[in-house]
Amino acid sequence: MARAASKKTRRQDDNPWRIARGYLRRWAWRALLGFGGLIFALVALFTVVNPPTTLYMAAEKSRLDGIKHDWVDFSEISPVMARSVVAAEDANFCQHWGFDMGAIRQVIEAGESRGASTITQQVVKNIYLWPARSWPRKALEALITPVVELVWTKKRILEVYLNMVEFDEGVFGVGAAARHYFGVEASALSAEQAARLAAVLPAPKDRSAAKPSQFVARRSAGIRDGAATILRDGRAMCFED
Repeated sequence: MARAASKKTRRQDDNPWRIARGYLRRWAWRALLGFGGLIFALVALFTVVNPPTTLYMAAEKSRLDGIKHDWVDFSEISPVMARSVVAAEDANFCQHWGFDMGAIRQVIEAGESRGASTITQQVVKNIYLWPARSWPRKALEALITPVVELVWTKKRILEVYLNMVEFDEGVFGVGAAARHYFGVEASALSAEQAARLAAVLPAPKDRSAAKPSQFVARRSAGIRDGAATILRDGRAMCFED
């Protein structure tokens, strides 16, 4: 009986399908761990290295035969500029871990088609992914966003955002935008200028900070008030010195 049971066990162990499934499981786990390690490494890299470009910036550089872009350290950006983009794009930036669940619920309940992407999600999309909307991109964005929030500081997230976002056709980053629209450095932006720059987001090719439409003028006025509000109520504390 024992000999028969031993033979049966050996036959089961030698089953090619069982062996193949075992190999596939092991390789799947290795691939998953490798992918996770790659994501973590890329996120960690940009804590100390400034992202040189994005897929979208490279495409625009090729299409336009050049772009305007200069990196500006966060300490050289007017504080009101940082507050303005937070007020415009993600007022609860300091209070979430990458996803604004309240904003997401509001969009779902209202049945709106607009997104509820936070600044962190936009950074992930711009730096690590591609601009076109798709389920694979959204899935990767959902995976990478918490890693960025875990590894980067809020100030670093905002610094990268301000330096890589588009403010006009072929004009990327707040340094280039400040000179392009107002002829000043990013450190010298006034509250009104900062609000106008924030008001062109997220549609910079359809809006102008130098010659604002009625919509942009109204939006910039609201952003200016919002920037003052988040300073007063403490929602700027995570990136203010």
